[in-house]
Order: sequence, then C-alpha cells, then structure tokens
Amino acid sequence: MSSNFGAALVAAPATLHRQGLLALLREACPGLTICLVSDTDLLLNFLQHRSYTLLVLDEALTTRPLLVLLERLYAVRSTQHVLCFSQAGSSALPPLLYPRPWTILPHAAAPHEVSGAIEQLLAHTPPRAWALKPSLPAAAAGPPTPFSRRELEVLRLVVADYCNQDIANELCLSVRTVESHRRALLQKAGARTLVGLVVQAVKQGWVTTTEVSL
Repeated sequence: MSSNFGAALVAAPATLHRQGLLALLREACPGLTICLVSDTDLLLNFLQHRSYTLLVLDEALTTRPLLVLLERLYAVRSTQHVLCFSQAGSSALPPLLYPRPWTILPHAAAPHEVSGAIEQLLAHTPPRAWALKPSLPAAAAGPPTPFSRRELEVLRLVVADYCNQDIANELCLSVRTVESHRRALLQKAGARTLVGLVVQAVKQGWVTTTEVSL
C-alpha cells in the first residue's frame, strides 16, 4: 500500500478496540495522518470543515441508530469514505445506503479483513485526496489568537483527544502544568467546557491541524 494516504478521522470511544484500530492503521498506512474524535457533534463539525481521505466510525460512539448517524454524516459530506464498525456487521443496515462510499464490518473482524476494507476504500479515493498534507500549526500560519505558543501546543493535543497524562508526556510537562494550561485555554477562549473549546478552536482556525500524526 502507498505510504502517502493523507488524513483520516477516527470517531470512536477510548476503548481497546480503538487502540487496536490505531495500531492497525499505523502499520497498514504509515503515511496516514490521524485525528481522534470521541463526540458525535465534534465529528459532524470536523466534517463540515473538510473531507477526510477516510473516516473510521465505531457504532459504540453514539446511542443513535447507526443509520441515523450515517444519514446525518452524508448530509454534511456526501462523498466521504467511511469504514463502520458495528456489533451486528453489515446486517445492521438496509441496502438503501449501499451505493454510498462506505463499508461496514463487525467489531470482531480479523485484522486482515480490516486492512482489506481500508485498502478497498482508499483505492476508490481520488489521487488528489491522497496528497493532503497536515496544515502548519496555528502559531505559524493561523489567525491571531489569545494564546501563548505553549498553550497552542496543548490546545492542538486537546483537539486530538489526548488526555492530560498523554499531553504531559508529549510536551515533557507535568500533569499539573497541563491542567493549568487547560484552565487558561478555557478562560481565554471564554468557553465553559472542553467540547466548547474544541469547537471554537476549529471554527476560529486557532488549530488548523485537526489531524495529529500518530
């Protein structure tokens, strides 16, 4: 498989299944840039701003019926290539959506089945979509922000769904320092929650790299 796959959005709760998917994606597509989302509202918001080379969607992310979520997704981005994971597999959905660029697999699918599905979806992706490159950090290319350079680094990892400990490890900071930066981000952005902060960061262009290479 090619080493230049562009960007993928993985929409799944923080579970062992998601960890396995990430490991498989990194192994099968070493050039793939990955953004993590664990909230359906953020998922739709990200898709409003851009089309990803691949969307990996875990049904466990939402209590809504998968069909309903897919209908909303395709209303926002009608040509998005989607790999779905469902407890019931392909029997979970009626044939109405089959013409769409998507594939559904059961959670228990073997690694070679997942790799095959990814390869098949990417094979139908226009070459120009494969050439997507991560944007420059907001501090270098984005609009003016109220944040310091370090706060923007923390914000970028918050958008990528990193926990405090992972952010601390990535930036060589203490967890307490990360918590302080997150409080400052909320205060400066005028946001009440991290979800609100992330949505505002994407809309304002403070974080232009909504994908993080893993």
